[in-house]
Amino acid sequence: MLQGQQTWVFPARPVIRAAAAVGGPFEARGNLAGDFDILHDDIWLGQESFEKAERKMLEEACTRAVEKAGIKKEDVHFFLSGDLINQIISSSFTARTLAIPFLGLFGACSSSMEGLALAAQLVDSNAAACVLAATSSHNGAVEKQFRYPTEYGAQKPPTAQWTVTGAGAAVVAREGEGPRVAAATIGKVVDMGLSDPYNLGAAMAPAAVETILAHFRDLGVGQAHYDLIITGDLGKVGHAIALNLLQMRGIQATPAQFKDCGILIYREDQPVIAGGSGCACSATVTYGHFLNRLRRGELNRILVVATGALLSPLSYQQKESIPCIAHAVAIEKS
Repeated sequence: MLQGQQTWVFPARPVIRAAAAVGGPFEARGNLAGDFDILHDDIWLGQESFEKAERKMLEEACTRAVEKAGIKKEDVHFFLSGDLINQIISSSFTARTLAIPFLGLFGACSSSMEGLALAAQLVDSNAAACVLAATSSHNGAVEKQFRYPTEYGAQKPPTAQWTVTGAGAAVVAREGEGPRVAAATIGKVVDMGLSDPYNLGAAMAPAAVETILAHFRDLGVGQAHYDLIITGDLGKVGHAIALNLLQMRGIQATPAQFKDCGILIYREDQPVIAGGSGCACSATVTYGHFLNRLRRGELNRILVVATGALLSPLSYQQKESIPCIAHAVAIEKS
């Protein structure tokens, strides 16, 4: 049900019946290692390329989520997924393996909540009884595509972020036990003219703020409605900008209530510069850490705002600025 200008409210409150998070060796040394279902000690995962390694992680996350839900893949009506590799091949090749009807998405690093929002809408509207939403990223594959291959050893500025190697998947269903999806706000593209691919946090921060404000406006709620408001991968630079922008708009944003997946996933002594990023950043932290906290009763209601920079190597080479977007999903304890 549409409420306001850009927010869906889900009367049936679709359930996140199960979820899974997969990570690489760097994530295994991070703050949230205990919340991953599978952690690998080899960034190649025994594959011939980083792209094939990413696909394997996505397949693992999807398979594990379905197993944890206690269902068979034949029970899943649709598979929704997107990633950062050209033509979303990690997702489409995983769909080939799963043999589930597939809807490919591209929201860059916002793909996790874009997929979860659409999955909840399909279930809530009775267009499906069970939907699998997933996404992935790989540090080596993304660096090679958008910046420089890691072997090149290029120096990075203090605003740069570290792409998470991982995958996250969630089974959204009409019936079952687990956290519930209460609402979702679909973001608008925001472009403030920034063009530096090493400063994506600053580029994405205004989009996160606009979506949060739209969510509050459409539902008639304030920040007190949520235990935590969690951005996807703004990192230290973008998160600080977002807090300042919210305060300028009259929201008393504090680090205690406003968290960021890109800051949480790694330890302070890991060389991630401004923090984590990538599609798997918000996916693994949400589907692992935060869903676990909801299940344990430590949290009652959260708003996850996944942010995405909608650039490509071609747009960057043509000196385009970076359009950004953010999608927000409200998740409640069952």
